[in-house]
Amino acid sequence: MEWLNAENVVAVLTAAVGVLVSVGVIWYERRVPAQRRIGYRVQMDTPIGSGVNVRLGLFDETPEMSDATLVLLRIENDGSQSISREDYTGIDRHGLTVEFTDRTVRGIAVTQPVESGHLMEHFTPAAGMRQEGGLIRLPRVPLNRHQHFKLLVMLTGGQVGSPIAVVGGIRDGDVRVNSAARPDEKPPVFSRAARFITVALTVGVVTLSSIILALDRTPPPVECARGSLRVAGSTAFQPAVTELARLYTDACEGSSIEVDMHGSDAGVRLLDERGASPATVVFSDDPKPGGYPRLRENSRVAVVLFSLVVNDQVHVEDLSLDDVRRIYRGEIRNWNHFPGNPDLRIRLVSRDANSGTRVALQHRVLGGNEPIPTSSRDCRTPDDPTAPVVRCEVGSTDEVLRTVGAVDGAIGYSELRKGAPAPEGLHRITIDAEAPSPDKITTNGYPYWVVEYAYTYETPAPGSLAARFLDYVNSHDQQVLRKHGHVPCSAPQAYPLCGDHPGT
Repeated sequence: MEWLNAENVVAVLTAAVGVLVSVGVIWYERRVPAQRRIGYRVQMDTPIGSGVNVRLGLFDETPEMSDATLVLLRIENDGSQSISREDYTGIDRHGLTVEFTDRTVRGIAVTQPVESGHLMEHFTPAAGMRQEGGLIRLPRVPLNRHQHFKLLVMLTGGQVGSPIAVVGGIRDGDVRVNSAARPDEKPPVFSRAARFITVALTVGVVTLSSIILALDRTPPPVECARGSLRVAGSTAFQPAVTELARLYTDACEGSSIEVDMHGSDAGVRLLDERGASPATVVFSDDPKPGGYPRLRENSRVAVVLFSLVVNDQVHVEDLSLDDVRRIYRGEIRNWNHFPGNPDLRIRLVSRDANSGTRVALQHRVLGGNEPIPTSSRDCRTPDDPTAPVVRCEVGSTDEVLRTVGAVDGAIGYSELRKGAPAPEGLHRITIDAEAPSPDKITTNGYPYWVVEYAYTYETPAPGSLAARFLDYVNSHDQQVLRKHGHVPCSAPQAYPLCGDHPGT
């Protein structure tokens, strides 16, 4: 018979295994009664009351905050049934109680997934939400299967790692520590039935894959969308965005993403002028200015680190924060002010007013002060002979690097660009002996960084290219962002800097 060949036999046997597995799963589901269950797990427990957080101004340096800690607690419905308000068995309006041993609750922030928009309306004092000492009383929050919410809690007293428990009663169910394994901690833990199903399906898939080797089964990076999209904004973030756009369009047929970035403020203005058509996403260093009510903050993407760069004729490897400020005020005018340096006039190469990198320098390094006014168009000779220091402005980070490398005595700034070779003719310097390090951003006190924001004109339609690409930027392989020297906001070390966006 023609159909009796190796490929068809394997296909029939694989299909038979699939049918048997499906029947077994149905039988197992019917034999084991459905359960209600709430699981919880601690995703972060870290000290925040002293050290770098005080220096960064995130917390007041007061005695009662010296032992402050920050806890991120995830609470979810990990059972097989939905949970309604009536399923909680407490005698009053409270549903669950969170107990922090030896610690006192100082503040609570509740977060939820975007798709669970109705949950937040339950977290009100009228619904039973309150705190007392080391306890948080949670309302009777209805949760569909797999729904969850998170509590970001500031506490004082006690130590990191002190016991944390969620207690309460659920009709025909229980509340317990979530047994789900986190991918960054340990391999997944499967039940006996799950192991059997996994092995059976794996055998089938591997067998078929070995026969059809030429078939490309590589999945797209995330859900793909067709159409055209323009990306504008921060030139400091452009290298990372350019690579992400290329990876997305390579994997998603029918998508076209144009990356054309000329500065954060210029991108925000462009988005406000163009509106929703054509579709545009803007990445901005720090929050957008006021006066743009139709622009929506879609996400906080990453912490971007910057560094000062100087021409190689300058024999300086480190500057104090005070010396940097004096240079940009025009008080230090010649590099011979620093021992071992030649008689060489200081030339400041700056970004124009559209630059978020320049705004970050002013606010985080220069103490909120503007540098001295521009005095040169070519960055070499002063247009105003009375100007204390030559200062020019250029339109992009790449122009800053090229100019600093070519002009003797020049100093400028750019994003870290980790992994990329330093442009010819210049080198990076540290501030107060601290280098811009993604791994130490919250511990070494380095001042020159910003949070990168993603903006759209109003909220993009679900499934649109703008929405899908932003999902890709925020949730895809974060190695792309890390390769360019950025710290994803989903990384634990970025939580205190990215504010109330602790990632997934």
